Amino acid sequence: MKVIRLHARADLRLHNESDPIPGAGEKMLQVKAVGICGSDLHWFAEGGIGDAQLEHPLVLGHEFAGITKGGQRVAIDPAIPCRQCELCQQGHPNLCERVVFAGHGAQDGALREWMAWDEKNMIPIPDLLTYADGAMLEPLGVAIHAVDLAHLKAGMTVGVFGCGAIGLLIVQLARLSGAVTIIATDRLVHRLEAAGSMGATKAILAEGGAEIQEVMAATGGRGVDIAFEVAGEQEAVDTSIAAVIPGGKVILAGIPVDDSTSFSASTARRKGLTIKLVRRMKHTYPRAIELVSRGLVNVQSLVTHRFPLVKAAEAFAVAQRREGIKVIIEM
Repeated sequence: MKVIRLHARADLRLHNESDPIPGAGEKMLQVKAVGICGSDLHWFAEGGIGDAQLEHPLVLGHEFAGITKGGQRVAIDPAIPCRQCELCQQGHPNLCERVVFAGHGAQDGALREWMAWDEKNMIPIPDLLTYADGAMLEPLGVAIHAVDLAHLKAGMTVGVFGCGAIGLLIVQLARLSGAVTIIATDRLVHRLEAAGSMGATKAILAEGGAEIQEVMAATGGRGVDIAFEVAGEQEAVDTSIAAVIPGGKVILAGIPVDDSTSFSASTARRKGLTIKLVRRMKHTYPRAIELVSRGLVNVQSLVTHRFPLVKAAEAFAVAQRREGIKVIIEM
C-alpha cells in the first residue's frame, strides 16, 4: 500500500509498505479522505507540536473517514483513550493521559491507503455524507466541544478570533446557538468573506491588534460575552482578552507555535475572566453527524482544495500558505 511519512521538517516521502495486521479489537479500514489540520502543519513545519517531537518517520493525519473491509462507511475518532483511568471513568476521555492519537508522537495516522484502528472509534455515517464530510466531523467535533465549554446562550455576543476551519465552524455553531452578534477576525480576506457567509455579523481584518477598536465599536463599546481564540497566535489571545466583557469567558482553542500562551494578568484578574483551554473533543460525533446530515452546519463549502495521496507534499504546501480553508487528501 502507499504511505506518506514525514521524515523531517517539510520532508514528506512516499513509501510502499505492507498492509497492517489488525490487533485485538481493531478493524481494517480503507482510508478514503484525510483533512490537513493546523496541528499537522505544526508537525510538517516544525517537526513536532508542543513537547511531542518527531522521533521517527511519522504518518500524519487525524481527520479521516473511510470504509471497513465489511463495507461500512465510517468516520474515525482519532483519539483512543484507555477507558480505565479516573478521567475516562469521569467522562473526560479527551484528557486521558494514556490516550493514543492518530498521527501524533509514536502513533501513525491516516495518510495511507489502509490502516487498522480501534473498532470502538469507528462511527457509521449515513450515505448522504461524503467521505470528505466524514473527515470534517473531527474539526466539527472540536468546535462543538469549544462551544460546550463556553456555555453559550441565546442572545449573547461572541467573538471568533481566527477563521480557519474550526473558527468558521464555531461561527456556524454560535449562530445556531442564538448569538445575536458574531464578530470574526482573521488576517486573510477570503476567510473573512467565508465567515460572513456562514453567519458572522461583522468580519474584521486582523492588523496587529488595531482591530480591537472595530470590535468594541461593533458591540457599542461593551465587548463580547465570549471570545473564542482559534488562531494559535499571541495577537489573537491579546485581542480576545481585550475584547471580552468583565465576567466573560475566553476559550483558547488555537495551538501556539512556541508552545507558550500569555496574557495580561492584571487585565484578566480585573475583569474576573474565566479562561478555558480546548483539548480535542469528547462525545461529539453523534451531534456532529446530526448537524451535518440535517444541513444545519455546512462543512462542504469549507473544503477548498483536494489532492490525491501521491501529491501530499503539494497539498501540505497549499495548506501551509493558507490559500484556502480546508485541504483534503483523497484516496
